[in-house]
Amino acid sequence: MKPQNNDDKNKSITYNNWLDKLPPNLAPYAFLARVDKPIGTWLLFWPCAWGISMAAYNSGTSILETASMIALFGTGAIIMRGAGCTINDLWDRDIDNKVDRTKLRPITSGAITPKKAIAFLGLQLSAGLAVLTQLNAYSILLGACSLSLVVTYPLMKRITYWPQTVLGLAFNWGALLGWSAITGSLDYSVAGPLYAGGVCWTLVYDTIYAHQDKKDDIRAGVKSTALRFGERTPQWLTGFSTAFVGMTALAGYMNGQGLPFYLISVLGTASHLAWQLRTVNYNDTASCWSKFKSNTWAGAILWSGIVADYAISSTHALT
Repeated sequence: MKPQNNDDKNKSITYNNWLDKLPPNLAPYAFLARVDKPIGTWLLFWPCAWGISMAAYNSGTSILETASMIALFGTGAIIMRGAGCTINDLWDRDIDNKVDRTKLRPITSGAITPKKAIAFLGLQLSAGLAVLTQLNAYSILLGACSLSLVVTYPLMKRITYWPQTVLGLAFNWGALLGWSAITGSLDYSVAGPLYAGGVCWTLVYDTIYAHQDKKDDIRAGVKSTALRFGERTPQWLTGFSTAFVGMTALAGYMNGQGLPFYLISVLGTASHLAWQLRTVNYNDTASCWSKFKSNTWAGAILWSGIVADYAISSTHALT
């Protein structure tokens, strides 16, 4: 992306992707919601899919009902990831212009005024509420509780070196919400370790992500686990990856998962994370971005083992 030569206060941006084909008055809002970078939506969606599918396996929920719930949560992930980005950019508009990677974001660049961004956020949250109200009463309340995390996360980089922990608490809330959407309550013996493991997973992938900006973050005066861990990042992330895999295995054990879960979800995810940590170069932006994006596949691998178990149990139920 780069600004074109333009004397207008709201600079015209060249995005160098399909956003350039959108009407000029719509493209900045699509950019604000990061619709051209779906990795964030996937990372928000996967814990939802894990929770829904493990609950469906546990309760014997029909394939149609399970698929409908996953589709509903997929829609919600798209909406709420975009809302989270808008909130983040509103809070960070005086920081983003100090970081090379973010200085052309629409609010800090002037392409969208804060007032218009707040109005856009209202539309996003209204759409998110419309999705949330399709769930049972317990899940509506549980989902509403996550909003405080979404709103406060961007502030954490100003006061702690552990903002990725708060991001993990927000991004993995779907593991809890997905379970309750199917069952109408929470089984903390399963959903608890699944959620905690997801938080550890977020600490892995978002620390890799944060290494892209560590030099700019120092100049801007903001904090991250990339700066906190420094040269010991490999050791820290090995520990969090081990915790993620261990918590996932515990959740599966408590849920009575079968062999496909352990072979695919546990061993497959562990292998993928080992590859990430073995090959990432924390001092190379392209390497960090590539490994960060590969977590789409980590989430998919974990989910595929749950789905395999669910499919086998459903087949047995029919016979």
